[in-house]
Amino acid sequence: MSLRDHPKAYGTAALTAAFVAGVLMTLGFKDLYPDLERRYEQRRRRRPRRSSAANSRRGSLYFTPVQLEDHESDSGASLEIAPGIASGIEGCIGNTPLVNIRSLSEATGRTILAKAEFLNGAGGSPKDRVALNMIQTAEEEGLLTPWQGDTIYEGTVGSTGISLATLARAMGYKAYICMPNDQSIEKSNLLHHLGATVERVPVAPITSPEHFVNLARTRAKEHTASSADSSKGFFANQFESAANYQAHLRTTGPEILYQAGGRVDAFVAGAGTGGTIVGVAKYLKEERGLADTRIVLADPQGSGLYNKVRHGVMYSSTEREGTRRRQQVDTIVEGIGINRITANFEAGRELIDDAVRVTDEQACRMARWLVEKDGIFVGSSSAVNCVAAVVTALGLPEGSQVVTVLCDSGNRHLSKFWKQVAEMGLEEEEEQTPADLLAALGIQQSQP
Repeated sequence: MSLRDHPKAYGTAALTAAFVAGVLMTLGFKDLYPDLERRYEQRRRRRPRRSSAANSRRGSLYFTPVQLEDHESDSGASLEIAPGIASGIEGCIGNTPLVNIRSLSEATGRTILAKAEFLNGAGGSPKDRVALNMIQTAEEEGLLTPWQGDTIYEGTVGSTGISLATLARAMGYKAYICMPNDQSIEKSNLLHHLGATVERVPVAPITSPEHFVNLARTRAKEHTASSADSSKGFFANQFESAANYQAHLRTTGPEILYQAGGRVDAFVAGAGTGGTIVGVAKYLKEERGLADTRIVLADPQGSGLYNKVRHGVMYSSTEREGTRRRQQVDTIVEGIGINRITANFEAGRELIDDAVRVTDEQACRMARWLVEKDGIFVGSSSAVNCVAAVVTALGLPEGSQVVTVLCDSGNRHLSKFWKQVAEMGLEEEEEQTPADLLAALGIQQSQP
């Protein structure tokens, strides 16, 4: 008897056959689903977005915005928040660009790249990374508790204080900054406007209780001892705190290597606390095993670090009897150069291969050159770094890749460093070609 004679059995067989065919088609075309979904998403994104119930569904965490409905608005409009939004000003720190300084690369025949740390979003310098890590480390150790009146104390020539003052407000703290009174007035004015208490003190040797670093330590202890509201005084201690170099080990170093395409023939940086050069050196040489990468210290005149790296002795000619004009490093350069070994510098001193001494005149000429040729307006420490990068590049084979650091904007150096540039008449000099760079800096090209 055929199925035609039994309609119910025929219908059941037809449904079964259709179901099996559907399963087979599903399995056969499953590989097309991702492509179809991708094409649909592309068409959907090209269409204008409409505010509707259909759009209020949460999409993919990484590819579509999260939509928040404004229930208090009569208009019924919605607020869209795109992915990747920074959480507070501290989220704007890091991932700064690596810039090819074209005029220096052309003049040397080597690629000279600079990490644009002045574009960090809090205090506008590499110290943003350090300040954030010091605060976070202190919180983890119970030395700081936000929103209870705790105050961060630091002795600094400016940039670290600016970063700390900015982040302190954002993260629930107050800031108290001690700085020598020979630093540019722009820095202390900025600190004041950022809400920090600023104490400018006479220049004193590090052995004196009145030295700006020692004074900050004392102020922190006095705060904690006399606090009537259980608030704490925390001495950030950037010169000795391991959180300093660790910030660059964890962030700056990896960013540089990635942005440079995995090739860094030399890294050049100055040292004040020593955190930047040591942190990056540790990442490149210890973490990544790049033993052939040259780490070069850029040191201003009057600093003893050049001789410490070159000859193993902390000494500067300005320390001779009757030659010292002031008790700190004898240079107009701010932020780098020191006549003692900090814990941060010592943590990686053996990783530093060489040092280049840069005069004030060379720094001023380089700063003006960068403005004239590349439109880059930076401060004194950045200029020192760039001079040393040129010297380092000329000692390497053609085509080598050298990385240095642009620390902060020239806006913080108008009354001192850039005033000196103007007084030297450099802003009125005639147009120079890239070939004139070495002559302007008084550098002799050596054979690598």
